Amino acid sequence: MLPKVNQILHMQINSIDEEESKIEYKSRIADITDTAIVIEVPLNEKTGRLKKLYAGDELSTFFISDGGVKNYFSTTVTGFQEDVIRLIELRKPEPEAVTQVQRRNFLRVLAELEMAVKVSDQIHFIAVTDDVSGGGISFICEPQVPIGLNTPISCWILVPFKNGVIEHIPLKGEIVRIKQLDTGKQLAMVRFIEITDRDRQKLIRFCFERQMEFRKR
Repeated sequence: MLPKVNQILHMQINSIDEEESKIEYKSRIADITDTAIVIEVPLNEKTGRLKKLYAGDELSTFFISDGGVKNYFSTTVTGFQEDVIRLIELRKPEPEAVTQVQRRNFLRVLAELEMAVKVSDQIHFIAVTDDVSGGGISFICEPQVPIGLNTPISCWILVPFKNGVIEHIPLKGEIVRIKQLDTGKQLAMVRFIEITDRDRQKLIRFCFERQMEFRKR
């Protein structure tokens, strides 16, 4: 699914500046051509300031379709138009490059990310994720680690993005399943029970970027 004229496009700039990469902008889609999505100058909702974009800027974007479904895609600034107001041309994605994310059906990707897990003040350990989504994760740990079904845990995950930024994402979860692996280690599957919307969006963005990498291989 592709966006339509007059829809709002939400975006973040893939910047090596960590603070800049966290800022979300929004813009109205003014036109759609065979090769471009043409938008108005983006606005920072919090400050009310317009954001100047440059040719070659890489953006992580999403638009909201019926039912509140978020549709994510990556794009690049390809040019500009001088009309009554200045307009910005973005590379139009292929329909299959748009990823839909519903709150109850998060995209899940394979990923080995470093994480710290805390079960109690006395029990904490380092683990590696097996897969990641906006609603939960699974991780691999040593068999002697004392965890069981419904065990509440606190986690900190190191999440690297395409732009070189590494985020430190905290969350709380609950173990919903444990599987013994042939390697002798155990795989724990976790459902998030406490995570900020901002941090959840970071994980969704990571999953989207990772899926795009897989598709290019």
